[in-house]
Amino acid sequence: MAKKSKKQQAGGTPATVALTAAGVPFTVHSYEHDPSHPSYGEEAAQAMGVSPERVFKTLVADVDGELTVAVVPVAGTLDLKALASAVGGKRAAMADPAAAERTTGYVRGGISPLGQRKKLRTVLDESASAHDTICISAGRRGLEVELAPADLAKLTDAVLAPVGRG
Repeated sequence: MAKKSKKQQAGGTPATVALTAAGVPFTVHSYEHDPSHPSYGEEAAQAMGVSPERVFKTLVADVDGELTVAVVPVAGTLDLKALASAVGGKRAAMADPAAAERTTGYVRGGISPLGQRKKLRTVLDESASAHDTICISAGRRGLEVELAPADLAKLTDAVLAPVGRG
């Protein structure tokens, strides 16, 4: 019988493996992903029956030449100027999708702020702190994890800042 890797033993993605290793309480939510849905985040909120203000998307931006992660509610958009300011940068633009996938190890629509191939600077929208728990991608389309925003901030060394626009 073949030996299973730690990832296979945990039965999860790098994000859920990281959460388990850190001993952080979390809940996994899975749903059938519809490739024709126009928004990954809104699809997740609808499928789970969770308010879009509690479901957060992970976006990768280029701030002054450095890839940076922004975690914002799916109900809004990312304020690039505010993101640059939050990390002491001057200019921010959305990262090239291929570079984001290559650097994080995840596919677009399934990028998680946890368990990334290369740990990136992370900014969590301050609205997350208004909720007991939030949902983020677990590293695969159709898979979300629900956890306390403080745990997410701690595990990603995130800065809390107003980077989302309603």
